[in-house]
Amino acid sequence: MGAAFPFNSTYGRVASTAIQAAVADVNADPKVLKGSKLTLSMHDTECNGFIGMIGALEFMENDVVAIVGPQCSLMAHIISHIANELHVPLLSYGATDPTLSILQFPYFVRTTQSDGFQMQSIAEIIDHYQWRQVIAIFIDDENGRNAISALGDKLAQRRCMITFKAALPPNPTRNNITDLLIKVGLQESRVIVLHANPTDGITIFSVANYLQMTDSGYVWIATDWLVALLDSRGPLDQQTMDSIQGVVSLRMHTADSARKAAFTSRWSKLVRKYSGPNVRLNSYGFYAYDSVWILARALDEFFNDGGLISFSNDSNLSGEDDAANLNLQALSVFDGGKLLIDKIRRISMKGLTGLVQFDQDGNLIHPAFDIFNVVGSGLKMIGYWSNYSGLSVISPEKLYNLPPNRSSVNQKLKNVIWPGDTVIQPRGWVFANNGEELKIGVPNRVNFQEFISKDSKTGTVKGYCVDVFVAAVNLLPYPVPYKFVTYGDGIKPPNYDEILYKVANEEINGAVGDFSIITNRTMIVDFTQPFIESGLVVVTLPKKSISTNPWAFAKPFTANLWCVTGAFFILVGVVIWILERRENEEFNHHGEPMKQIVTIFWFSFSTLFFTHQEEVASIPGRMFLIIWLFVVLIIQSSYTASLTSILTVQQLVSNIQGIDSLIASGYPIGVPVGSLAENYLVKELNVPRSRVQALASPDEYARSLELGPDNGGVAGLVYDRAYLEIFLSTHCQFTTVGSEFTKAGWGFAFPRESPLATDLSTAILQLSENGDLQKIRDKWLTISSCTITKDELESNRLHLRSFWDLFLISGLSCIIALIIYYFLLVYKYISSNTEYSFRGFLTFANKMPDNGDKKEEKS
Repeated sequence: MGAAFPFNSTYGRVASTAIQAAVADVNADPKVLKGSKLTLSMHDTECNGFIGMIGALEFMENDVVAIVGPQCSLMAHIISHIANELHVPLLSYGATDPTLSILQFPYFVRTTQSDGFQMQSIAEIIDHYQWRQVIAIFIDDENGRNAISALGDKLAQRRCMITFKAALPPNPTRNNITDLLIKVGLQESRVIVLHANPTDGITIFSVANYLQMTDSGYVWIATDWLVALLDSRGPLDQQTMDSIQGVVSLRMHTADSARKAAFTSRWSKLVRKYSGPNVRLNSYGFYAYDSVWILARALDEFFNDGGLISFSNDSNLSGEDDAANLNLQALSVFDGGKLLIDKIRRISMKGLTGLVQFDQDGNLIHPAFDIFNVVGSGLKMIGYWSNYSGLSVISPEKLYNLPPNRSSVNQKLKNVIWPGDTVIQPRGWVFANNGEELKIGVPNRVNFQEFISKDSKTGTVKGYCVDVFVAAVNLLPYPVPYKFVTYGDGIKPPNYDEILYKVANEEINGAVGDFSIITNRTMIVDFTQPFIESGLVVVTLPKKSISTNPWAFAKPFTANLWCVTGAFFILVGVVIWILERRENEEFNHHGEPMKQIVTIFWFSFSTLFFTHQEEVASIPGRMFLIIWLFVVLIIQSSYTASLTSILTVQQLVSNIQGIDSLIASGYPIGVPVGSLAENYLVKELNVPRSRVQALASPDEYARSLELGPDNGGVAGLVYDRAYLEIFLSTHCQFTTVGSEFTKAGWGFAFPRESPLATDLSTAILQLSENGDLQKIRDKWLTISSCTITKDELESNRLHLRSFWDLFLISGLSCIIALIIYYFLLVYKYISSNTEYSFRGFLTFANKMPDNGDKKEEKS
């Protein structure tokens, strides 16, 4: 077997010891290969494509059955073509390029984790902290380009994006790095993903620290090269450690096991035996060690299936003059290569890295990474990522025993100390440091200029929308340089959709104005939280009614109040009859029942007009009647006032009661020029476009409504309530009918994924909570007091709750009067009788006293 890797690299020094130790362990194990031995031949590729190719060809001349390596993705792309031709498996512990596919390179076996999974873990970390824009710094080779491309795909799945790809040439100079980082510093995003090799990566951090790009506000996420470097060399010099403080980095996860612990404990002896310099173990060493054992186990299965180690000449190379000149005829095809590669892909074994098994795409199963934070002189673990359950503070091995759960609630990491020695999560972006102000597009309205307009004299932009925007920007925790760019000549209404398309195409940085938030617009731009609620309503011209409703007199009282009032009138008649009938002949009528009933009703209802003629003689009766007449006075006055108000309101009526009756009428419908109402009526409500009339100004709105549909005008105007409130404040002859039939709001527009939209939304909510938003509204907008709605009609009606206290007083006085009356009646009965019985009392109560009794009672 062969091994091809750069001997003097961070990964290579560890891999050299691990591979030699693995070969020795395989040859020392009698259970493996049944007496056969592995003979190792190593070649230093120096991560150079040409040198690596020469080394691979030398291996093939010596009839190797497999090669452990290459370590670099560049080398893997080159040597895999040779391996395909000669059927020699490549087992790479370090080529992480996700584009190395088994479909193109069937003899390439990645025995480590693919960068596709590493980039997925980074994308989930970025999404976890709700950052949306990322800068990627990488070495511009196969591994760098393809890994960052995979990162872009994973970010796009989470509505994140790489805003700037900062590519460095292979083996960059310090000047190359400085020039690139200066460009990076001019970008908005402060979240930087660094994918490089250890040598270049440390130089990049050194320059970034010099440019103060590792201070507070920045986020640096380094791929696994950084942790591998720290694992291999331990704490670096103080200057280097200072430059990487707060960096988040990853390490390929390897499960804890007794085999892993035993190998780690003897690592120092292995280094002294095979390498010489003191090299500490990193995760690549585990994967390099397992690569040799994968080959050994596969060869076992190969021999068990009758496989033979034999080589034959390549027919594609025989007889060619060029091949003879290059001595390519010495290259042989491994006859058992197809069988061996099949055994390798079917392998299932316990290694230092855990369970070693490949999926149908050729990747190791259960990909996972440890996540670290560089703090002080070491690494602080903040969590794990696995393809099974995402981000977690629990090791993947424990999660594999549970059902997969990728809900956002379960995506957790421990606290991070960010660059600048702060635990406060960085915002992740700033305004581009290029000295340019944000271009904010604003419409120059022709009418309703209270909302937004351009002053023709000074050229400044003013209005309700502008004041809200300025107040919200002032609440942001960072300065926002901006300038307004107006659209529209002040004569014709501007096209709002064109302004939003300019925002979407990033010709301008945002749009401020009365922009309605509707579905098709949210597909191209991001809106802030609405700063004003609105919707479409119908305005019409009510007509004066010639005759009123014949039952209009009943509307001042609700049904409950009518019933209770009527019941009390009857109650008053009954109570007065009870109190007066024994002593007052006007209520007794010599005991004739019909006349007494008529008297009860006549007396009770005549009190409504204070025209009762019957004299009330008893003291309880007079007391009760005084209270009742006071109640009647209040009810009568309230009824008169309410009826007057209702009859006045009802003089204004309209045949149009809302959008449904307006559409059903078949009459022309007015809409302002350029408003969304026209498209909504035609496309959503299927109103023929011929019925829709575009009106240019408020004066034209009023003129068309006053003309009416029979004289060339319109039956109703459909427009946004926010505008119509101002229109109605100066045109009181019109009124809104029905309710809002759409619900929308106005917001400020910014390009998709703009963090400014989120921050301004928070600021708008603060304005609403502290009352400043209402103050701005009161400053610019006049709320109409002319509109009359059904709610106002209802408010003119009198409810039972308005008089419950008066009825309660009347009821209590009624009870008190009856109690006094019966107390006196019982007293008289006792005084005039020596024998007592209930029947006798009833007879006494129903008996009208004669003159003698009356004189006696008076005395």
